[in-house]
Amino acid sequence: MSDTVISVENLSKQYRLGKVGRKTLHDDFNRWLYRVLGKEDPYLKIGEENVRSVKGSSEYVWALRDINFEVKKGEILGIIGSNGAGKSTLLKILSKVTAPTTGSVKVKGRVASLLEVGTGFHPELSGRDNIYLNGAILGMTKREIASKLDAIVDFAGVERYIDTPVKRYSSGMYVRLAFAVAAHLEPEILIVDEVLAVGDAEFQKKCLGKMKDVSEQDGRTVLFVSHNMDAITRLCEGCLYLSNGGLIKNGPTEYVIAQYLQKENSVKAHFEYPQNMLPGSDSVQLLSTRVINTEYSTTNNFRLDEKIGIEIIFRVMKETNDFVCGFNLYNYKDIHLFTSHDTLNVGKYLKPGIYKSNVWIPANFLTHGLHYCGIAGMSYNPFLVHFHEINKISFNVVDTQTNNSIRNYYTGQLPGAVRPILAWSDLISLDYD
Repeated sequence: MSDTVISVENLSKQYRLGKVGRKTLHDDFNRWLYRVLGKEDPYLKIGEENVRSVKGSSEYVWALRDINFEVKKGEILGIIGSNGAGKSTLLKILSKVTAPTTGSVKVKGRVASLLEVGTGFHPELSGRDNIYLNGAILGMTKREIASKLDAIVDFAGVERYIDTPVKRYSSGMYVRLAFAVAAHLEPEILIVDEVLAVGDAEFQKKCLGKMKDVSEQDGRTVLFVSHNMDAITRLCEGCLYLSNGGLIKNGPTEYVIAQYLQKENSVKAHFEYPQNMLPGSDSVQLLSTRVINTEYSTTNNFRLDEKIGIEIIFRVMKETNDFVCGFNLYNYKDIHLFTSHDTLNVGKYLKPGIYKSNVWIPANFLTHGLHYCGIAGMSYNPFLVHFHEINKISFNVVDTQTNNSIRNYYTGQLPGAVRPILAWSDLISLDYD
């Protein structure tokens, strides 16, 4: 028996802009006429890609277009993409809140959804009554719901307000109770949209732990949409990347996130500033920066065992002293790994002119994945920042199997922000018998 619980085939969703609904009497008649004549729906041939920043020439847009994927039982699937990519539309179709225009969706089991603040609760009913209402919708008996009630209230932390109408709840209280209900009433499939961002950090951590528990311990399936790449990485082994309604990538989480960040962010291995937009002060200006290999060629892909160079070119307009370059390094989770300043040149006197500074990140230090560099220039005595450009260049570290790679021995997902090769001693026997 197949362990696939969600199967999506050729799924598309079309909307008509400026209308309350997609259909009109005129459109419905045309569709009916074409169907009677055995012809394809004429409105499926029109419509444009859902790009929010472009006005377009058609009143029809495709919120989703030709989406195909499967989800296995017990899997936690992450769904990422920029705003307007189609993530929420996909979840609404899977939750049967809205219907697809074309394609098929097969869902095996009960679905509990947490799509947005206000979904699934009746505002006039108390928290307690809404718990029973949601359980009844899922097909549970009153006794089954009652057995879960204390756990739900305890998890949500709203015991004092459980008999108060939920319309009087804050957004944080609302989400706490909504997630607790969705996670504890034993649906086979749990769908969670970005709404967890409303909760505080402690509750978000609690929710992530609960989603992991229901997957690993109960064998339930979770679909999780978030803009928090760290949460997606820690929770999901597989990930979908949507963009403008299309499925760009479906695969292991870290590789999908790396492609998402490379495509969605305007960063690259080389950045040269226009002459009329040079960042800096009246003393020093930044001209360009790039990522280089040991042959001084621009590149954005490096093996674990390769040195990585950062080149900074700047112009000095006035005689200056104590000027140094620096950079900040971030990984794709937006974790600040380290900062480095060129203290070697502190105290040097610089005449007006163009200068170049290079710095090298040692081989076998960073872990795999996408990395971003912020470039800075400053003076000491007194301290003055001339320029500070955030995430202007990027590079990718690729994990390949080499003689000193841990991949020769271990194939799992390796945690950690860095992966240095350290000096381990030979084993020393402590058995003196």
